[in-house]
Amino acid sequence: MLFLVRHAMPVLDPEVPPERWELDAAGRQAAESLKQILPANAVLVSSREPKARQTLEPTGQVLTDVRFNEIARDEPYDGDFRARRRAYLAGTEHPGWEPHRQVIERFDAGIRHWRTRAGIRPLVVATHGMAMTLWAAATTDLADPIAFWDGLRLPDVYEVDLTAGTLDRVVSTCFTT
Repeated sequence: MLFLVRHAMPVLDPEVPPERWELDAAGRQAAESLKQILPANAVLVSSREPKARQTLEPTGQVLTDVRFNEIARDEPYDGDFRARRRAYLAGTEHPGWEPHRQVIERFDAGIRHWRTRAGIRPLVVATHGMAMTLWAAATTDLADPIAFWDGLRLPDVYEVDLTAGTLDRVVSTCFTT
């Protein structure tokens, strides 16, 4: 059993690189609520970014893996980040942004590694919206990556069935949009 978790809400600070952002108070509260829906005996792995790790910490001991980090990118804090990200998810290879294939391959290598290590235990991976979307579009029945990414909540949880190639949201009232 594989669960993908999009991190909870971080403190948005233009003076701090996004990969170093930590959860805000609402994000910490939402992270606490994950204990109610994630399997108690799961192997918990997150990206190395604090906001992802902190999203799983209330649930148990979290291991980290850089392969689940958000895409590497040169992106200004201001402006229409949503339009840039939508274009990227639609296939545009922006200069200074990690190539799509590289993101999918590293993420998939991380999933394969941790599924092996988890054995019969469920695997929970806390990650980020764009990296998760690219991987899911490449490995599941995700038909509209942009709509998926636009609809992601903070946090959000999806159960992935790799045999069937499906991705299903875990329904909970404890998340925000």
